[in-house]
Amino acid sequence: MNLKRNFFSCIFLFISFGNLLAQEAAEWKTATHDGYTYKYVSDDPTTSRFYTLDNGLTVILSPTIKEPRIQTYIAIKAGSKTDPANHTGLAHYLEHLLFKGTDKYGSLDWKKEKPLLDSIDNLYEEYNASVDSAKRKAIYAQIDKVSGEAAKFAIANEYDKVMANMGTQGSNAFTSFEQTVYIENIPSTSVDKFLRVQAERFRNPIFRIFHTELEAVYEEKNRGLDNDGTKSFEAMFANLFPNSYGKQTTIGTVEHLKNPSLIAIRDYYNKFYVPNNMAIIMSGDFDPNEMIKKIDANFSYMKRKEVPSYHFDAERAITTPVIKEVKGPTPESIMIGFRFPGSQSKDTQLLELVGNILTNGNAGMFDLNLVKKQRLLSAAAFSYVLKDYSTLLLQGRPMKDQSLDEVKNLMLGEIEKLKKGDFSDDLLTAIVNNAKKNTIESNESYESRAGSLMDAFTSDIDWKRIVSYNTTLANITKKDIIAFANKYLNDNYVAVYKRKGEDKNIQKVEKPSITPVEVNRDAQSVFLKQVNEMSETAVSPVWLDFKKDITKNKLKGLELLTVENKNNEIFRLNYRFEMGSYNNKLLPLAAEYLQYIGTDTKTAEEISKAFYQIASSFDVNVSSEISSISLDGLQENFGQAVVLLEDLIKNCKADEEAWQRLKVRVKKSREDAKLDKGTILRGLVSYAQYGEKNPFNYTLSDADLDSITGKQLTDILHDLISYQHNIIYYGPKSNTDITKELASLHYIPTSYLPYPAAIKFEKTVQEKPLVYFADYDMVQAEIDWFRNSNKYDPNKTAIIQLFNNYFGGGMSGIVFQTIRESKALAYSTYAVYSSPTKKEDSYSILAYVGTQADKLDDAVAGMSELLQELPASEKVFITSKESLLKSLITSRITEDGIIFSYLGAKRLGIDYDMRKKVYEDAKKLTFDDLKNFHDQEFKDKTYAYCIVANKNRVKVADLAKYGQVEELDLKTLFGY
Repeated sequence: MNLKRNFFSCIFLFISFGNLLAQEAAEWKTATHDGYTYKYVSDDPTTSRFYTLDNGLTVILSPTIKEPRIQTYIAIKAGSKTDPANHTGLAHYLEHLLFKGTDKYGSLDWKKEKPLLDSIDNLYEEYNASVDSAKRKAIYAQIDKVSGEAAKFAIANEYDKVMANMGTQGSNAFTSFEQTVYIENIPSTSVDKFLRVQAERFRNPIFRIFHTELEAVYEEKNRGLDNDGTKSFEAMFANLFPNSYGKQTTIGTVEHLKNPSLIAIRDYYNKFYVPNNMAIIMSGDFDPNEMIKKIDANFSYMKRKEVPSYHFDAERAITTPVIKEVKGPTPESIMIGFRFPGSQSKDTQLLELVGNILTNGNAGMFDLNLVKKQRLLSAAAFSYVLKDYSTLLLQGRPMKDQSLDEVKNLMLGEIEKLKKGDFSDDLLTAIVNNAKKNTIESNESYESRAGSLMDAFTSDIDWKRIVSYNTTLANITKKDIIAFANKYLNDNYVAVYKRKGEDKNIQKVEKPSITPVEVNRDAQSVFLKQVNEMSETAVSPVWLDFKKDITKNKLKGLELLTVENKNNEIFRLNYRFEMGSYNNKLLPLAAEYLQYIGTDTKTAEEISKAFYQIASSFDVNVSSEISSISLDGLQENFGQAVVLLEDLIKNCKADEEAWQRLKVRVKKSREDAKLDKGTILRGLVSYAQYGEKNPFNYTLSDADLDSITGKQLTDILHDLISYQHNIIYYGPKSNTDITKELASLHYIPTSYLPYPAAIKFEKTVQEKPLVYFADYDMVQAEIDWFRNSNKYDPNKTAIIQLFNNYFGGGMSGIVFQTIRESKALAYSTYAVYSSPTKKEDSYSILAYVGTQADKLDDAVAGMSELLQELPASEKVFITSKESLLKSLITSRITEDGIIFSYLGAKRLGIDYDMRKKVYEDAKKLTFDDLKNFHDQEFKDKTYAYCIVANKNRVKVADLAKYGQVEELDLKTLFGY
């Protein structure tokens, strides 16, 4: 539920420096329609309207008609920085509790439930006031008992059920430093239902089923303790912003987590969840004139209140480098942070540009000088703009036998070059060109549009600056950048060294004794019934017709598949080959090698610059059975981009020095993979699926790597286009026009090479319970259940999708309700009947629980019980079915997704849009069909248990009760 937005993504593109604001072309304007006045920015490609209702509620509407759905964010300007100092983590707690309902929904009998919840409130206050461990244990036992009684009147996950019934997708929320945001992607047909539910949600939230949700937060805290990246980030902010953002973490301290106050949470809600501190942001298919009326009608009940001011002591200047260290089992890295003013300062408006100069994925200073030259395993720079302060973060990982000090010095060396202006003069021009492309691409996504508007709201960033970015960017000079860098980038940084080793400071959140509570799956509140009965706007499904939606042509024996882009100037070109690493182990390595080599006429760095200069990018991707060469950019540069790409592929030149560096890089990356618990778990699952010889460890040995030459890899690249392939084009040109253009641009051999024979892996048959175990230094334990199932059958697709919705597919599903809501055994859990991607393959069953190590037995028992016996709930079944049908009705496959859907269908042996068949078949399905499916595929079946845990916390011998135990070493798992 706590989905943090990735601060490394470049959310905002806004620049202004000196007097550049005076040169902005965009202007704020005002308009009125049907009595509602709104502001908008001229020349805004998102056509966003900014309303302020009478009660102070901000409403931001960005209409577009790409598909009949709407991305929604309800944002509150409150987060961890406004948590009380004695109750850190409170804003995050509250975020979780906003999914629990009100006095109108989520309850069977509010009059009977309320006194029990009041009693729980008081018991928590008594619990927090006590320091005697025996007394606290007794009070918690009473909390557990009363919570069990209260849960008999609660309807767990009723919010999730009502949203799923509408056909929503991505129901979630996140809490950060200064924002708490509630997320839904809804069908445009369900707007009235959505607004009714959200208005009720924020009217009088009730904090029910609290102690099991608290346990989920404990699990989230423990996952953070196992995450070295989280520890590094928290150490960075604690030292970069000790008086503000780093003073307290979003998740909170262990001590505060163990002593929550429901009264304090309610007080926080009353202070900050007020209309003049909130915004409703929508992007999608709607009429803004009608939408604002609906929002006003539903939310006008909210009353404006004064919002407490946030006060903090100004951060002291950093005059000498601050060096800190964290330890953990993952690979070593270093993070360096420089402090900047907040979003209101004009100085921070150059920060994003500096980040792009250093790292843009193609021709930034870090890209060319540190990554492309393979001086570091990885290096990147990112800006992170917040309201009060901002930061520029540098991250680097060492090559083998390279110290973190060397990594630091290399990155800071690039900063010194920046300060001297030692970077290409045409880099700024290239950034301008790419900004045009990025603006077009970002506005294609409902989520991107709404997300940018939401972040601008919570950080108090003037939207006009963002709209004006492309205009103002062209006026920035090298002199401006040099002055800016010398002002802020000196010995005023914090460096966090992430070293490999045991973290002896981990304070684990211990498991409290919790009795499973009732979830009342089949209960429904009167409110939910009323919402479900509300009418919806009619919309018809749109299925693909591959014969009509794709234009086909032949280009000298190659199939050319096109879909025309009628919206903008973006093109995407793809050469797709029906071969991959199964056909040639060296192919992925050759694709990676291409990044670091040039041709007779251009160096690798010059090639990267050339692509970036024309706002184009390319990639060579190799999977197990499919490979592709992809190219994208602006159509005006199509010919130039194709010539650059094809020249590189056909004329790339072996560089033995680059190859030797790449070998070192590959070996270091392989070593690092063995330090990643998620990668280890994937290795265990592959071992369970195929046995000792499996796709996961089908790789080159160190001896194989040492014997390979750079020329072998360039020979593979030179021949690549000589294999049969499809050409896929999405762009502004017609099939006829692009066929003519490619005829002169695309190299086509006189005859095509045959594909190398592919290796075949045989899937195992799970005849007896087996336990595959790998040791890892961690607080939690991660468990996957796995089983191979039957061969692919397209006629089963509907029941599989409906079953996954019902059983393990989200917060309204049986698995989540049971494992997390009722038994409080995990923060993350799911189960899925997984479909293959080609007709010759078979299905598989995968279930997962991430839990505390001391709850392993309970978690295994809980999931195993569900795998053996499917709980029946007619209400959950109806919700799952409605959710599936409405998602199908309102989903749209567009752009080159149409072509890839066609190719995916071909691999499955079908020539039609499977969604249509699923829609028709699903309407006929009953719960008995799901029960029979579960009985046939899950019940009384044996499973492989794949477990990653710390042997000091989980005794390997104890695992024998689940099945025959095999502890796998990393060499066996990884193949090297």
